[in-house]
Amino acid sequence: MTYIQGIILGLAQGLSEFLPISSSGHLALLQYFFGISSENVLPFAVLLHLGTLISVFIVYWKDIVALVKELGAVIKDIFTGKGLRINANPTRRLGFMIIVATIPTAIIGLLFNDLFNAMYLSLIAIGIGLLITGTILVIAERMGRNSKGIKEMKFRNAFFVGLMQGVAICPGISRSGSTLFGGLISGLNREFAVKFAFLISIPSILGSVIVEAPDAFKAGMDMSLIGPVVVGVLVSALSGLFAIKAMIKLVSNKNLMGFSVYTWALGIVVIVYALIFV
Repeated sequence: MTYIQGIILGLAQGLSEFLPISSSGHLALLQYFFGISSENVLPFAVLLHLGTLISVFIVYWKDIVALVKELGAVIKDIFTGKGLRINANPTRRLGFMIIVATIPTAIIGLLFNDLFNAMYLSLIAIGIGLLITGTILVIAERMGRNSKGIKEMKFRNAFFVGLMQGVAICPGISRSGSTLFGGLISGLNREFAVKFAFLISIPSILGSVIVEAPDAFKAGMDMSLIGPVVVGVLVSALSGLFAIKAMIKLVSNKNLMGFSVYTWALGIVVIVYALIFV
């Protein structure tokens, strides 16, 4: 893998992780057309996920610090006999919603991990996933003005958003697009739907890193790849930061149709290519 390839892969991961166009689909396609073997790209992919995680921490660091502090308060309440007090304040309620959303994502990821890995090797599966992404974005774009914030959000809403995030493990289906779709379908207002989608990406990304890291690094990493990997991770973090801020503005202004057209077009091209040349 060259430096140019590392930069392109990092840029693709950072932008497509948070813009609703599917990072998994783009990385799989680039890997295929660059001719990079899975053995070489898997450790890099794991590190790229950490790069995008940095982006989330930078944008939402105040919320993350507040959630960590509230976790300490919950532990204290449990040991002092006060109980969980889920509705003690909005931050604590948000923390529990994130936990509930993570449960279906984790279950889906663990149960269907082998199936998802097989789908990464199928261009047709990736193309179909991209078509699905375009469709759910159209539905999300047409949603009216929802009013639910953290106070009105129900646990079933969080579970549904987490379920959509689990489905997005399929290559070609956008995680940010599917979780945004889940939030808007559940009645969350657009600003909170985006924030919740990005916050629940933290345990999701960390979980995928924990699951993938042992296999990715058991054979070690080719030292000649260190330079491209470092550059790629930095590009991933910087482009992810840009993508998060852009996504917040685009969702608020209901400007998702362009992403629908892009994912539909790319999905059709991928499927046609697979049917003719593969």
